[in-house]
Amino acid sequence: MKKFKVTVEGKEYLVQVEEVNAEATSAPKQNQPQMAVKPANPSPAKTVLPATNPTVKSTSPEKPASTSSPSATGDYIVKAPMPGSVLDVKVAAGDHAADGDVLLILEAMKMENELTAPQAGTVKEVLVKKGDTVNSGDPLIILS
Repeated sequence: MKKFKVTVEGKEYLVQVEEVNAEATSAPKQNQPQMAVKPANPSPAKTVLPATNPTVKSTSPEKPASTSSPSATGDYIVKAPMPGSVLDVKVAAGDHAADGDVLLILEAMKMENELTAPQAGTVKEVLVKKGDTVNSGDPLIILS
């Protein structure tokens, strides 16, 4: 069980999420509706998107799979985990970012999602600005 703190319209809720393995979900019981569920946002835990809910802000120190990917040059490209609007960019080119530092805030489905650095590095380039609309997978920031 993983615990997450969720803030909805200013009210905080403590949510427990149970992780299930592939075997448990591969054989559905008879007479039960089937639903495919996959993680909507595998971004770092301090961002808003751990586990399966892209609107959850986590206070957990655990770090799920990142929304960044290494480029051919060894830089990391931080990508948008979901469509939304850029509310604020917290870094600029040349800034140093520690692992877990907030890079920008993305609004999606009326929730503010903090996207964090997947690793320590220097901000090589910021590809978006406040007010921009982004789609899932769009590159946002390049870290070197």
